[in-house]
Amino acid sequence: MIMRDVAIVGVGMSKFGERWSSGLKDLMAEAGIAALEDANISSHEIEMLYGSTMASGRFVGQEHTAALMADQLGFHNIPAVRLENACASGGSALRQGYIAVASGIHDIVVVGGVEKMTDVTSGEASTALGGAGDQEWELFQGITFPGLYALMAKRHMYEYGTTEEQMASVSVKNHDNASKNQYAQFRRAITIDDVMRSKMVSDPLKLLDCSPISDGAAVAVLVPLEKAKKYNDTPIKIVASAQASDTLRLAERDSLTEIKATKIAAQNAYKQAKLEAKDIDVVEVHDCFSIAEILAMEDLGFYKKGKAAKAIADGETTLNSKLSVNTSGGLKGCGHPVGATGIKQAAEIVWQLRGDAKERQVKNAEVGMTHNVGGSGATAVVHIYKRAD
Repeated sequence: MIMRDVAIVGVGMSKFGERWSSGLKDLMAEAGIAALEDANISSHEIEMLYGSTMASGRFVGQEHTAALMADQLGFHNIPAVRLENACASGGSALRQGYIAVASGIHDIVVVGGVEKMTDVTSGEASTALGGAGDQEWELFQGITFPGLYALMAKRHMYEYGTTEEQMASVSVKNHDNASKNQYAQFRRAITIDDVMRSKMVSDPLKLLDCSPISDGAAVAVLVPLEKAKKYNDTPIKIVASAQASDTLRLAERDSLTEIKATKIAAQNAYKQAKLEAKDIDVVEVHDCFSIAEILAMEDLGFYKKGKAAKAIADGETTLNSKLSVNTSGGLKGCGHPVGATGIKQAAEIVWQLRGDAKERQVKNAEVGMTHNVGGSGATAVVHIYKRAD
């Protein structure tokens, strides 16, 4: 089957954070209208919608969110499908949108992610998020997601000498980037000492090692590359889309110091794009916890196993350094409304490759990547992007 090249011609985001006065519909509209305006496309032109939420029923009592999103954005009578893949829901929706356009089934597809997480208590939110792991063997036994990633962190520290200060440097870098992002939940810088003094959540992970509970939405508009310049003078081509999975529960993994789904998805993405890790200029990785970014940098092939923590602490992944990582602020600084995160990552890369990222702009960025993880690593979605010729 001959597949068409696919481009993103419009992106939009809501402000991420504790949006007390905004409901699920408001967040959808804020991001969706911005994306349609960015793409110079009217709502009646949209042919298909993939909407992603992880736990909208638990958070706000609303299921059937794809139809709600289509209704809210004026996409009357089109097919609309909800994607749920834990924290990788957004990346999975983007991949399905890519497949729909590449296959020729649809020409203009919207992918949108949203989550409204702050209307419940932190305990209720933790229970909802815990469903991304094995409910029977993990959540029911009392372990939380900070606990699962703490196990990975402890093992990485044991095998490779990774330190708590090195993990803290991930949060420091991402908060610095978030301070330059108008959409970010936390627009303030922090220090290593701030992280080290913050409340212990699950040893060795402290409060400032953890991404927050967030409200927010993000939307992207996809079209065939051959038609892209009809809508936008600077379309961004998706040159690879890959996804892989692993065991749902951490206890059955081959290793606690790698996420195999990330490695497989990355290898497939590099093969599709005919590129290597060294060709990437800017990447958004899934830093739900500081150790997660360290694992991602190794599993995506940017560093050998055990080398990423020191490299990050040495400043090799700060803005306009060796490799610019999480310029949006990542999940830690920008926020993590779980259904929206994967599409927010794509929006950030689109802005970077267009040269529209303002204070956080990566110089001469030509190739970007996004990496979105579900649960403790049972799902990983990797996309690679280039500026269209």
